[in-house]
Amino acid sequence: MSEFKTPFLTYDVLDKWDTPSWNDQTRAAVRQRLDDEPPRRFLSEEQWSLLEAIAARLMPQPEREEPVPIVPWIDDMLHRNAGPGYRYADMPPMREAWHQGLDAIAAEARNRHGKCFEELSPGDQDALLGDVQHNRVESRYWRDLPAGGFFLHLLLKQVVGIYYSHPAAWSEIGFGGPASPRGYARLGFDERDPWEAEEFDFEAEHA
Repeated sequence: MSEFKTPFLTYDVLDKWDTPSWNDQTRAAVRQRLDDEPPRRFLSEEQWSLLEAIAARLMPQPEREEPVPIVPWIDDMLHRNAGPGYRYADMPPMREAWHQGLDAIAAEARNRHGKCFEELSPGDQDALLGDVQHNRVESRYWRDLPAGGFFLHLLLKQVVGIYYSHPAAWSEIGFGGPASPRGYARLGFDERDPWEAEEFDFEAEHA
């Protein structure tokens, strides 16, 4: 695996903590996301373990001593039934789709390899997830749930979205966090406010 490089080498969004960029409400919201990891309340233990293994393949974090927690926030979203406010016409309701999709992936792993997904090699895990993405699956496990739709619209979208909604991931994309109370003034293409992160030019350094 190639070395992870972010164009924001010296930027740490938490340096804003005691600056005019953030007020008490913003600090409280960021602190809650950093410290208050939700407990398991919706997924079964088996589904939680499976989703942890899947998230580790979709969003690897080898450079982090403490990986950004992803599954607890998916479970919290499902526990609260906090969906996006719409539903794909060819998919079951959100909670049902998650249960059905995770159980189907577990069944695919057992059928193909005779073991659970978590016990597969990284290569076999990636191959199975790739087949799910492209609907190369056993329909008996998925029934009315389109495998590719579950992968793209629920699984991948939530894993990536929750990762980048966590303050620990903001610095690597140069995100300054909530815009309260200071806000952002320079919103045009390739514009940045003085308090925003500045990208490091790797090409210029090695020119």
